[in-house]
Amino acid sequence: MKHSLVVNDKNYSVEADSDTPLLWVLRDHLQLNGTKFGCGEGLCGACTVLIDGNPVRSCSYPISSLKDQSVITIEGVDPEHPVVQAWKEIDVPQCGYCQSGQILSAVDLLDKTSNPTDEDVQSAMRNICRCGTYPEIKKAVELSTELKRKEA
Repeated sequence: MKHSLVVNDKNYSVEADSDTPLLWVLRDHLQLNGTKFGCGEGLCGACTVLIDGNPVRSCSYPISSLKDQSVITIEGVDPEHPVVQAWKEIDVPQCGYCQSGQILSAVDLLDKTSNPTDEDVQSAMRNICRCGTYPEIKKAVELSTELKRKEA
């Protein structure tokens, strides 16, 4: 079945079974490999993308569920975005595998909450990091908040 989708502000048309997870459409059909496969059950968050600005686990999101919605992957995040800048400055990644999902979760958090509390950060940043970089992730979210505030 043919599916039309908008990813990172570009229009695409792909041939895929309706139950194909968005993750595999992004990686195998569109060659957008920044989104990672982790658990395959939507639990770890390595596959997080934004659909109409909301974080979604793409490994468990069938392509047929997209209805004129826009998808943002890590490739679509501006390298000058405060979250990306903070991630670089804090040097968050160790192995880096979960970082695209972590960054997109942080982008979502800051888009919705201009001054997140510790509870907001804990609630929004539910992605699993097998390297345990949670303290660095928290520092990067705090720095992102400062950078975004200076930008405004």
